[in-house]
Amino acid sequence: MADYAALVEMARARHLDVLGALHPAPEDDVPPDTGTLILLGPHEPGFWAHFTASPEYCDTQPDPVDRWSRRVLGGMARELGGTPLFPFGGPPHRPFYNWALRSGRAWASPMRMLVHDTTGLLVSYRGALALTERLALPPPSVCPCATCDESPCLTTCPVTALTPQGYDLPRCHGFLDQPEGQDCMQSGCAARRTCPVSKDYARLPEHSAYHMRLFHP
Repeated sequence: MADYAALVEMARARHLDVLGALHPAPEDDVPPDTGTLILLGPHEPGFWAHFTASPEYCDTQPDPVDRWSRRVLGGMARELGGTPLFPFGGPPHRPFYNWALRSGRAWASPMRMLVHDTTGLLVSYRGALALTERLALPPPSVCPCATCDESPCLTTCPVTALTPQGYDLPRCHGFLDQPEGQDCMQSGCAARRTCPVSKDYARLPEHSAYHMRLFHP
């Protein structure tokens, strides 16, 4: 069985990255024989160019990202003798938000959305692998918000749709319908982008724009 470092290498060969891992507790809603849960998301730079050349993206059929995720994570699971788990396809839905918090590499940001130690507020989980082995894992990271004095994520949204009290979804969609909302539509949510960690993450605007079109057709 591969160790943690080998799993990272295996994931990156498929344009994925290990965004966290945990040893599940009984309440974590994983297969009963799971010793380690590995959380996977896009590896940048390079993911978007790879994905847009994939059969799933090019065949113009619905849900290309989900279908790509099933194929690629499913292949990894078969190689490792594990079980692939996905944040789509429900209900019921897998508790990826809670798994991310338990991984020690993601936290609730001041605006309540997840913030990750390397992807910031642009964190995206394409799936997880439930492995029977209990692997040795790296120590937890430190939340980047702890050293972020300005909390720009709370002040950047043009219509103050993201606050510690919650996400005003109708206000957000209303703004995206206006000409002023095109910056968010073409480059991704302004509040997410303003996170200092997000700024250092090599996600392309085209990638963010694709997900914005799904969020706000």
